[in-house]
Amino acid sequence: MSVHPPPVLPALTGLSKDDLTALMAEWDQPAFRAGQILDWVWRKQVGSFDEMTNLPAALRERLAATHRLHALEHAQTQGSSDTTRKFLFKLHDGRYVESVLIPANPALYGEKSDRRTLCVSSQVGCAYGCKFCASGLAGFSRNLDPAEIAGQVLAAERLSGERVDNLVFMGMGEPFANFDKLMAAIGIITAEWGLHLGARHLTISTSGLVPQIKRLADHPQQIRLAISLHGATDEVREQIMPINRKWNTEKLFEALDYWNSRKKQHLTLEYILIDGVNDDLEQARILAGHAKRLHAKVNLIPYNKVEGLDWVRPSETRCKTFRDVLKNAGVSATLRLEKGHDIDAACGQLRLKQETEEGIIEAPMKR
Repeated sequence: MSVHPPPVLPALTGLSKDDLTALMAEWDQPAFRAGQILDWVWRKQVGSFDEMTNLPAALRERLAATHRLHALEHAQTQGSSDTTRKFLFKLHDGRYVESVLIPANPALYGEKSDRRTLCVSSQVGCAYGCKFCASGLAGFSRNLDPAEIAGQVLAAERLSGERVDNLVFMGMGEPFANFDKLMAAIGIITAEWGLHLGARHLTISTSGLVPQIKRLADHPQQIRLAISLHGATDEVREQIMPINRKWNTEKLFEALDYWNSRKKQHLTLEYILIDGVNDDLEQARILAGHAKRLHAKVNLIPYNKVEGLDWVRPSETRCKTFRDVLKNAGVSATLRLEKGHDIDAACGQLRLKQETEEGIIEAPMKR
């Protein structure tokens, strides 16, 4: 006779105000209790139901019996000399997910900026196989639910004691492959009763899922969009981005034209520089042409070494020369000499190490 594990209780961080109001009505509680609960979760950021002191004891007990307060369990924090921190979270099924808290960068945001950016994951693993990325080395496991996505922001604020005021959905996974759950999480993050973070402070990064780019273009919120391009031509991009075989640059740029027709925010083209693969100056010239036509800025990122992959980071001189080709063509381009080299900064590395050590996955083979 097989024994089934007990069902996983839903997390409060995945419930909207409407969800909680309906639950309170079902439990014969006044509607204002929903607002009180949300205040404890998102504003006061409590760690237990017992801390919700303006709720009746019986209601606290019932909540504790039927719900988890948080969807994530903090497993590890890695901090770096420049204060970048990587958080590893354990999920209810024993899998792990990462978030990275990045401090202000005066070169991008001005000397007085105290902007805190959190890089948020949307999946456990990834199915898209980008050749520079650690997230997909062990394949795709599952999508994160809204509580696990939004909960990363809440957990990062609780652990750091700092307000996160900028989010980039470019952690583990392809966000647009989990579109509906991602947008539900964004609804929680931007809600007045939730984290109340403006949509213009959110950026979704995609490897180029054309239908979802168009869906986001039609979405009413002014969420920003970044494209993991990494190659200015199909020939080069296909070496790095397998998705290019399904949605090539022609189809991708057509979708970005549609985006520009619907949105006011400028696009960002993300371009990881890999020695001898995509750092040729002819690629820089072609990239400059694409960026100018799309009215896009370019974010250049020197390759971050990933254990198990053979790519090499270009020299700093080579990176700056590539950037200067763009700037001389009139393109807004930044070279992100990124923070966090001492904390397995390439997304997915810490999770891979932990799950390999625990025997959840086998050590990934080189690709």
